[in-house]
Amino acid sequence: MATKQKGADTNANRLLGLLSPKDYQRLEPHLQRVPLGYRQSLYRARQRLDFVYFIETGVGSLVNTMANGQAAEVGTIGNEGMVGLPLLLGDDRAPTSVYVQVPGTGLHMTAARFSAELARSASMRTVMLRYAHALFNQVAQSSACNHFHTLQQRCCRWLLMTHDRMQSDEFLLTQEFLAMMLGVQRTGVSLAAGGLQKAGLIRYRRGVVTILDRRGLRQRACECYGLSKREFDRLLGEPPRRGASPRSTRSGRL
Repeated sequence: MATKQKGADTNANRLLGLLSPKDYQRLEPHLQRVPLGYRQSLYRARQRLDFVYFIETGVGSLVNTMANGQAAEVGTIGNEGMVGLPLLLGDDRAPTSVYVQVPGTGLHMTAARFSAELARSASMRTVMLRYAHALFNQVAQSSACNHFHTLQQRCCRWLLMTHDRMQSDEFLLTQEFLAMMLGVQRTGVSLAAGGLQKAGLIRYRRGVVTILDRRGLRQRACECYGLSKREFDRLLGEPPRRGASPRSTRSGRL
């Protein structure tokens, strides 16, 4: 059940943390906290968007589905951003779908209210457009990464990105999601995750990942993790330390 968000200092979404106090105060009464369950649909391809979501923990997957039913993940959204960018770009639907791949919590508000507040605030539009640019850069980097880097390097990158978006070293990450992110069959996921587990970097059991050695993952990841992170930090500001309040530092973490 959704509950009204109370108190700016409880906000864990990086993008909301970048808004001016005035912009945030206008949004706050309309934000409701909601659980984000595994495989929950946040919006469907070619259907009208009813809500926008600001993820606090968890990961949303931006998915393109082919005519034969095969699906490919083309981007991810976590506590650094929002689900509902077509509204920012003047549309109320998209050819992609977004659904939850790593469960968590978030805040949502109606698409109509978001669009109305966006229209009345140039500063809010600027923040949202900078995020749109950062997300586009992530998608472009991922495309190059899939072409040039090894499966294990890409696996390390996605594990680090998911870890950044959670409040714990342990989180649900199914083989299905990892396979979609990496563009491989589940056997490839087992091979990559098994190698990282043998190296003592992660523990992976029954779809639950525990990060044991983050520094080791960074050493094995390709350059794309650092490049994407630096772009988000350049466009959205430096993230706070783990456990810090995003509202008090005026930014979030990726």
